[in-house]
Amino acid sequence: MAAKPDSKEKEAPAAPAGDKAAAAAEATARKGGGLVKTWLPVCAAILIAPGATFAVAQFVLLPKLQAQLAAAADGPAAAHAPAGGKKPAEGDKKKEKGHGGKEGEGASSADTYEFANVVVNLSGTMGTRYLKTSFVVTGAKPDTIKAAFDENKARLTDVTLGVLSSLSLADLEEPGAKNVLREKLVTAYNQALNGRVAEQVYFSDFVVQ
Repeated sequence: MAAKPDSKEKEAPAAPAGDKAAAAAEATARKGGGLVKTWLPVCAAILIAPGATFAVAQFVLLPKLQAQLAAAADGPAAAHAPAGGKKPAEGDKKKEKGHGGKEGEGASSADTYEFANVVVNLSGTMGTRYLKTSFVVTGAKPDTIKAAFDENKARLTDVTLGVLSSLSLADLEEPGAKNVLREKLVTAYNQALNGRVAEQVYFSDFVVQ
């Protein structure tokens, strides 16, 4: 028969239930602490990133952008500003206009003479086509052309009608027809006045129908 085990070799008594619960709680706490340590930097980065982005945009990018826009706005103004930084006077602006805008604009009334709404039949059209035009004649010398044209108004009007009515439809369709017509009118006026009185012609209306 087998020998009975000695009572001294009996198994050690099991640990109390309270000690197991305490050990389990301690292990859980350690795991929880590890999770907190792992996620804390991530949470901090998520919370801090928007604030940092706003600060960079507000205090770094926005001032640079405003400075660039201001420099771009000041650039054209500075390029066109006169020396010394002074604004041009009203009289200077009128002088700068010259012949800009409407043709002949910028000269005084004493330096120009206007022919308005002149209508003539074109040559070779049997009266079926006509030219309607308005133009200003400028003088070769200041304060001379208006007086000269007023004194010879009827004669110069006849000269104007003669030059315009001699044109054909084909003449007006040629490239540079207006420039040729300008030269013809200036030459005819100066011949009629026996001197260089007229200098240039500027058309404000030119219609062929």
